[in-house]
This record gives sequence, C-alpha cells and structure tokens, in this order.
Amino acid sequence: MSSSELRPKSLEEIIAGCKKNQLKAQELFYQHFYGYSMSICLIYSDSKDDAVEIMNDGFLKIFKHIRNQKQPKAIKSWIRRIMINTAIDHYRRTKKHRHYTELDHTQQSGGEGEIYGKLAASEILSMVQLLPTSYRTVFNLYVIEGYSHKDISDILGISEGTSRANLSYANKELRKMLAKWLNIEYLK
Repeated sequence: MSSSELRPKSLEEIIAGCKKNQLKAQELFYQHFYGYSMSICLIYSDSKDDAVEIMNDGFLKIFKHIRNQKQPKAIKSWIRRIMINTAIDHYRRTKKHRHYTELDHTQQSGGEGEIYGKLAASEILSMVQLLPTSYRTVFNLYVIEGYSHKDISDILGISEGTSRANLSYANKELRKMLAKWLNIEYLK
C-alpha cells in the first residue's frame, strides 16, 4: 500500500479510496462526516445511542453504494438523504412502540413562525428533541425536510390525519415549551 493510499490529501481522494474499499479511506471519510451525520441522526432519534446506531447503519449504506456516487461536490446532500432515510427505516422498525394521535381533522393555530423566528435554531432543535418520537418525526419531516402530509403518510405508514394531528400536537407542545422558556403565559 503506498503512502498516498494511507494519507489522502483531499476529500475527492478519500472518496476515491472508499470506492476501492480501502479501510483507511473509509475511516477518514467516517471521521470527516461524523459530526455532520450525527447532527442529522440526533434530530430523528430518541437518544444518543439510537443516533449512533442510525448513523452507523447509514455509513454502512454509504460504503456499500459510494461507487455509484458520481458527484463528489454533492456528497453532503447525498449523505444527508441516506442518514434521513436510515432514520426513517429505524423509525419503521420500532414503530410498534410509538404513540400516535389519530385525528381525521385537526386545525393548526397560527403564529408559530413568529415565535420560532425569534429563537436560534439550536434552541428550537433542543426543544424539538424533547417531543415524543412520533410528534418529533412528523415535525422534522414536515418542517425541516419539507415533506407533505401525503408523503409523510407514505413514508411512515400512517394516515394523513395522523400526520396532521402529530404535527399539530408537536406545535402545541413546542408552544408550551417556548412559553415556559420565554417566561410568558401559554395561551391555548
């Protein structure tokens, strides 16, 4: 093994090494994208242990399919998509342990955008992490990833009404947390 295989100088070289199944390149790739991947997985998991499991499963998928990745400049968005899909797969596997709120018609109250806009993203994400898994997952897919309720219904195997209800309850819980955090009275 030459020294260039042991110490790639660029991300493109690391990716090329991963395509050749070089363990050192895979290790460098993992180290390079660990923080990025973990931040995505934490958003969709109940605990750090779950996030690590999701992330490691995601990296296995990445190393299995990296040969097909033709655009090194799009690698971060490709990794993000794999980590989210892996988190969704994890969610589906553990779905029988989840609590869903089933409603055919729910109304969302307005004004969340105004309150959310006043806080840093990290503060909001910290609060989102406190939501029950079913609420948090729907919230993340709808608000952060931009999926429709129809898409969420298909992805998670729940009804559109359940998706809407879980988003509504997530917003309600977040409003309560925000009111407490801002030390203001929560108005229903």
